[in-house]
Amino acid sequence: MFGKKVQPPIKSLIAQGSRIEGDIKFIEGLRIDGEVFGDIRANPEQPSILVISEAALVQGEIHADHVIINGNVRGPVHARELLELQPKANIEGDVSYKALEMHQGAVIAGQLRPLLDADEKPLLKLAANNF
Repeated sequence: MFGKKVQPPIKSLIAQGSRIEGDIKFIEGLRIDGEVFGDIRANPEQPSILVISEAALVQGEIHADHVIINGNVRGPVHARELLELQPKANIEGDVSYKALEMHQGAVIAGQLRPLLDADEKPLLKLAANNF
């Protein structure tokens, strides 16, 4: 799992009070404390980490390996490895992930979709009524 690998360093910051309008492509690590209105994509060739802080607002699609959210996201989130939802996370959009860690208080208004390899079983099993 991603947690056992060395995490890439966070080399870029969008500071609180900053507003970006347009798509962002990044390598390694990015932390967002401000506002982003556009898609955010990590280079899929390298390990990546994206941190969306409590003060942040992102309106757009997100793609990265390890995504940590404690702010507001309006749009789909695609975590190729691990998605961490901290207590103040608020997502309006569908979420896909390989592994999910969700703290009490986090909210998702959308569908959860685990990313599975061909030989993996679903991470969640729902009980069915047998009437």
